[in-house]
Amino acid sequence: MPSVPVSSVARTRTVSAVGLSLALAMSMALAGCAYEYDDASAGGTASASAPAFSDAAVPRDPSTRWPVSGAELDAWLAQVLPATEGQVFHTGYGTLAADEERAETTSNLPRGSYAITLACRSPRRVLFSVSHDDTELVDLHLRCGTPRVNVVYLPADSVLTIKVAANAGANFAYRVSRL
Repeated sequence: MPSVPVSSVARTRTVSAVGLSLALAMSMALAGCAYEYDDASAGGTASASAPAFSDAAVPRDPSTRWPVSGAELDAWLAQVLPATEGQVFHTGYGTLAADEERAETTSNLPRGSYAITLACRSPRRVLFSVSHDDTELVDLHLRCGTPRVNVVYLPADSVLTIKVAANAGANFAYRVSRL
């Protein structure tokens, strides 16, 4: 069996070590590099008519969160609970003072699927709780500004209890409609 000279094995290990060191040095040098994209048009210059980028998280006007009354309350109600094609069984709305809680009940509802739409207008979250007998169907601390729709299935002759509470002054609105 032919033997391999010792000097050739040492040379192969040295070349491998040098190659590995060179590869590590290159990868470390390239790790600090970052690729930048040109946001300009194809010609390489920015267009003078291009809109400036703005922050996507521009805060909303705080006055749109304060509770209202009278005609403004009616207008807000029409906005957050628009007309629906389904059969509406119960609608409630009003104004709550700070740390006030209100509870209302619906009439007997026939068996079926219902949409419970909840909305509020307040600088703070409003608590909505919807229950049937001892079963809580909805327990929600709603961030005001966008209505929330919850779908529930109810047995025959169900009566819902709807509780609304607020830590700050608030307008609230809800609707129970059949799907």
